[in-house]
Amino acid sequence: MGKQEDFVLRALEERDVRFVRLWFTDVLGFLKSVAVAPAELEGAFAEGIGFDGSAIEGFARVYESDMLAKPDPATFQILPWRGEGPATARMFCDIVMPDGSPSFADPRNVLKRTLAKAGEQGFTFYTHPEIEFYLFKDDPQPGVVPVPIDRSGYFDHAAHSDGSDFRREAITMLEAMGISVEFSHHEGGPGQQEIDLRYADALSTADNIMTFRTVIREVALGQGIWATFMPKPFTEQPGSGMHTHVSLFEGDQNAFYEPGSEYQLSKIGRQFIAGVLHHAGEISVVTNQWVNSYKRMMFGGEAPSYVCWGHNNRSAMIRVPMYKPLKGQSTRIELRTIDAACNPYLAFAAVLAAGLKGVEQGYELPREAEDDVWALSEAERRSLGIAPLPKNLNEAIEIAEQSELLAETLGEQVFDYFLRNKRAEWDEYRGQVSAFERDRMLPVL
Repeated sequence: MGKQEDFVLRALEERDVRFVRLWFTDVLGFLKSVAVAPAELEGAFAEGIGFDGSAIEGFARVYESDMLAKPDPATFQILPWRGEGPATARMFCDIVMPDGSPSFADPRNVLKRTLAKAGEQGFTFYTHPEIEFYLFKDDPQPGVVPVPIDRSGYFDHAAHSDGSDFRREAITMLEAMGISVEFSHHEGGPGQQEIDLRYADALSTADNIMTFRTVIREVALGQGIWATFMPKPFTEQPGSGMHTHVSLFEGDQNAFYEPGSEYQLSKIGRQFIAGVLHHAGEISVVTNQWVNSYKRMMFGGEAPSYVCWGHNNRSAMIRVPMYKPLKGQSTRIELRTIDAACNPYLAFAAVLAAGLKGVEQGYELPREAEDDVWALSEAERRSLGIAPLPKNLNEAIEIAEQSELLAETLGEQVFDYFLRNKRAEWDEYRGQVSAFERDRMLPVL
């Protein structure tokens, strides 16, 4: 065993850990967990813990169901919400087949494969997510509109604010798990919050997002409230996104930074943006994977609806933030499409693959969108070459089904299962009779 495994085994004794939760993620981005006793962990490091893969969404067919969860010792953390007494820890797992080969159905492996491809070209991929979510007073009930915990707005500071109390406890818990928080504040909608995680490599960030969603829900339940990452819970209020700042590094040097160029953005940075724009429609089904995601995208205030980029332009799909003198290493781009209800492993893999394709093929960056894109007419957008993003999940699925890039990035098994699941979701959704239809039609038809 290596040093990291030895460290974990020592920590189990020193911290009186009685349970270790092994976490992994299914294809749709839902967290799975199996608890093992500390005595079993040495064997888990060596061989993994067996489970029935056919019972996990998208992992395996019945006749190839045996799989193993191998814990990653670098992700060992004590769970701070388990209270006093014997501690509970967690580790993320890589899913492997009985012969020890990686499972092609493991979303974490999808991202690892894409990061390895970037590594072969000398690049490390860093991400920094700004995660928005809503807090409600009660658990959601069918047919009942949820009540936000406050009526505050963007950056509001209110005395005895439930939101600020919540954010303080949540950030304390995140920091206790080694997840660094950069900013937090009240967002634009009533009860809407934002917490921004510090820059990290994409695999660590994806693990942190999975942990973040769990921590936020745990803190909310502990305070008798409910947290949701649903992209658009209210018709009249802003949606919740996960604006993500990304950059490529070559060793210690930011590959997006070139002093003296326009916006200090290098050729690689411009080609990366061009790649993400070129393949934006193809990867939308992954970055925005739910029927509800497109309610935010099409009618969501600052959510992007069109494929374009701009310098400090918050109506654009990709924003190049203002350059800060003496901070060349912080040169980055902000992708504004992603929402926090995505599977972060698949979303980051798709974005990276699209950007790398732009670098590999030398894509030309289209003209910058200087206007408020929402304020332009359809004819004006067409004349500027600004195409729309998919308007709903069905459009996103149809584009993705034809995407060689997405099929190659996700792998055959994840690609096939993911799109079949999304098609079933769309079919179920379009068959629903909504309150809108009843309210409009019952009185007059």
